[in-house]
Amino acid sequence: MNFTRWSARLPGTQRRAAARTEPTVAPDRRSEGRGEGSVPAARAEHLTDEPPPVPAVDELPVREVLDRVPALVALVHGTDHRLAYVNEAYAAAFGSRPPGEPARDALPELRELGLLPLLDQVLRSGKPRTLKSRKAVDGRSYTFTCTPAVREGDHSGGGVLVFATDVTDHAEAAERLRASERRQRETAVTLQRSLLPQELEEPDDLRIAATYHPGGTEAAVGGDWYDVITLGGGRTALVIGDVMGRGVRAAAVMGQLRTAVRAYARLDLPPHEVLQLLDGLATEIDANQIATCVYAVHDPNDGRLVYASAGHLPILVRDENGTVQRADEPTGPPLGTGGWMHASGSIALGPGSTAVLYTDGLVERRDADLDEGIAALEHALAGATGTPQVVCDRLVRSAGVTADHDDDVAVLVLQHPARTGPAAELFRNAALELLGGVEAAPRARAFASGVLTSWRFPADLHDLGVLAASELVANSLQHGTPPMRLRLRRTDRRLIIEVTDGDDHLPRRRRAEPGDESGRGIAIVATIASNWGCRRAPGGGKAVWCEFALPRG
Repeated sequence: MNFTRWSARLPGTQRRAAARTEPTVAPDRRSEGRGEGSVPAARAEHLTDEPPPVPAVDELPVREVLDRVPALVALVHGTDHRLAYVNEAYAAAFGSRPPGEPARDALPELRELGLLPLLDQVLRSGKPRTLKSRKAVDGRSYTFTCTPAVREGDHSGGGVLVFATDVTDHAEAAERLRASERRQRETAVTLQRSLLPQELEEPDDLRIAATYHPGGTEAAVGGDWYDVITLGGGRTALVIGDVMGRGVRAAAVMGQLRTAVRAYARLDLPPHEVLQLLDGLATEIDANQIATCVYAVHDPNDGRLVYASAGHLPILVRDENGTVQRADEPTGPPLGTGGWMHASGSIALGPGSTAVLYTDGLVERRDADLDEGIAALEHALAGATGTPQVVCDRLVRSAGVTADHDDDVAVLVLQHPARTGPAAELFRNAALELLGGVEAAPRARAFASGVLTSWRFPADLHDLGVLAASELVANSLQHGTPPMRLRLRRTDRRLIIEVTDGDDHLPRRRRAEPGDESGRGIAIVATIASNWGCRRAPGGGKAVWCEFALPRG
């Protein structure tokens, strides 16, 4: 064996040989006093050894690298994208492809994905383009990146390198997430719609329509709600509100607040007192959840809308001449903030007027001021005519609310129609001031009898109305204080009898003992009437009323 020849191949041997040919340098001071052979040759060789050089990227075989890449790679060339190369991963996914043919024939999977126009764009612009997460014919999802591949001096139009990454796991995870969000949104929408009134109550003196549009984004359903509550005595409560937040939680809080509003409305309290009670309840339901709300009451005898607002947008009213007014103050903070005394305001709502209550999704936009949205709604309302439903739809269209709107929208439109001709005969009013004294009761009975006769009521309803008026007046004379007033009102559906006086004490129905000389008046009224109730008047005193349903036809 030629050992010299074999050892020349060992690492470091060539460097030692080169070192022997280099000029001798001055020895280091630390080596002074050491002999020539003081450092072993093997150790000297180890100290001077260096790692082998790393090959440059230019030296790597490109085809061999692309063949081993797990991603799908294809190379097309020329303006008609003739196939030049596909790697082994591409062939395994879609089968082998014959080179030299146009991509529309050789790569049908790219044609079906709409990738061929993207290849044209890459050739024209010289910039890479990406098509994210597309499902191919093999059932898997890929992200395609097309990069220009141009060689110097190539005048044939250049090429495009197509690089496809398998993102099936990510796509399936994203689809599961979207499905979960869709189910959550469907649940929230179902809950939201089930908590809204399925059918609006229809007051005698108002015509009402409402609409609700859920937000179009995933799980964007919020807590918008509206309601119409007939209070009796011809009065109607109208409510609209908005719970901040999205999803099932906001809808659930909305349902609790709506139920509470209906319960408080039955107490027939002024609007600001209803909001005061609602504010405390909102804090108990969820201290972190706040809501805005408007509670309004319409009394046809007054021709006004009395309202209280907790941080909500102003009511808009269009009169019979087309002039739109905005109900401004008083407005308090949203429900759930606590520590605020709400107050009631009023705005005229005479015959021929239209009022609109709405949530912020109708007027609020990310790129515009809120006042601009309200002003645009005022302009749309000024030209809106027709039935309440027509007005409601027109306002929604004018605001640009579509299926993909980014916020939910609730709108409540009410009209106080101006009745003329035969319709006006069905809505009549009559009132008598009672000064007290022994002659008050006979005067009240005579007045009620004359009015009901002139309104051509049948004999049995005439007698019941006179009896109810007599009992209510007698109760007011015994327990109330002046001024006293008897009011009779008829609509196309009912007869309403109401007595007001200056005392704040509200009567209640009770069982009278056989020896009692009083306590039977309210019981008699409750027995013969379809409905009855009492409330405190805003300026002091109280009103006691009862209703009789009119026969149809």
